Amino acid sequence: MNKKLVNFIVKKYLRFDKKNPFISISAILAFIGVAIGVMVLIISMAIMNGTAKEFESKLFTMNYPISIYPKYQNSVNKQLLKELEEKYPKLKFSPYLTAQAIVQSGDKMGGAVIFGVNQNKEANINSIYKKATQGLKLKKYDIVVGEGISDELLLFMGDKATLYFTSLNPNGFSMMPKMKRFKYEASFRSGLHAYDKAYIYTSIEALQTVLHKDKNSFDGIHVFSNDAFNDINKLREDLKDQGVGIIGWWQQNGNFFAAMKMEKKALFIVLMLIILVASLNIISSLLMTVMSRRKEIALLLSLGASSKEIKSIFLRLGTIIGFSGILTGTALGFFGMWLLDTFDIISLPADVYGTSKLPLDLATSDLISIIIGAVVIVILSSYYPAKKATNIDVIDVLRNE
Repeated sequence: MNKKLVNFIVKKYLRFDKKNPFISISAILAFIGVAIGVMVLIISMAIMNGTAKEFESKLFTMNYPISIYPKYQNSVNKQLLKELEEKYPKLKFSPYLTAQAIVQSGDKMGGAVIFGVNQNKEANINSIYKKATQGLKLKKYDIVVGEGISDELLLFMGDKATLYFTSLNPNGFSMMPKMKRFKYEASFRSGLHAYDKAYIYTSIEALQTVLHKDKNSFDGIHVFSNDAFNDINKLREDLKDQGVGIIGWWQQNGNFFAAMKMEKKALFIVLMLIILVASLNIISSLLMTVMSRRKEIALLLSLGASSKEIKSIFLRLGTIIGFSGILTGTALGFFGMWLLDTFDIISLPADVYGTSKLPLDLATSDLISIIIGAVVIVILSSYYPAKKATNIDVIDVLRNE
């Protein structure tokens, strides 16, 4: 194949055609369309990934990577906790008790879920709790509550709050709910309103005393792991005869993340249609070039140019237009991400999302999928006009045109 001839013709056809300006305009529109499509795809996938990871980090913290709970019995015993800590030194364990309660301060009341935890162990696996209790030495009947609760009940540091538990105490001829006054010491903010308005932490000893729980048993154990997907299988195998169940944070919120994943796929397909529509301009531009250059193509073929060289000319024309758009769109996509990350162009309500900045995180796999998808569309769009250019009847064209 004569590469010099192919390169010469490609450069000639890439110049602005003053006789047929619409051909050049169509090529420019194809370039712009591909660039915009790639840019929008990159920014959109980055936003989807960033949002998913932002929610994942919040749910990961408050739901814990792995939770062990009683399955065929009422509690998890201290002996099991000791065995797990010895066998899995890389994992972090935090035993807990939990109960539902009504919390009252003054004439204001609200429902809550209260967790009894060991301060040091819980701080090791829960960054939200650790931040709230940093520098504090909590006593037995001190509580740490979500900001939603403290705001609703107008709690100030050192205030007393009364908790009414759902379990009952016999009192003469009637049953009275168990109640105890706790001291408000700190509040936490997880970024998820449902948790901030419902969760309360106290010492595990406080709930053992108030609810008359066995000191050697717990309602469950929260586990921190850097590789929860593999560690949960190891724990499940070791604990299969212990009468306990194990669940991961992704199983607790499976429907939520499945919905986000489906939404991401749907968005990818819809936005890829932008590139597909732009590729129609590549087809139309090349077909118009073929029609307007019929005499030149016929002359080249009559002078000895091969069909392969003619096909290569138009295939290269289409790929240059398309690939230029892909590279420009990629650069614009990263520039757009930098703008959104650096400046508050889009500001989110921090009380809802936990951050005022738009979360951005472009996965390498997404970037590769976008580029491969765009490249395939561009090549397929260029192939048909290139094939059409080789089907010209040389004798007929030279005789009539």
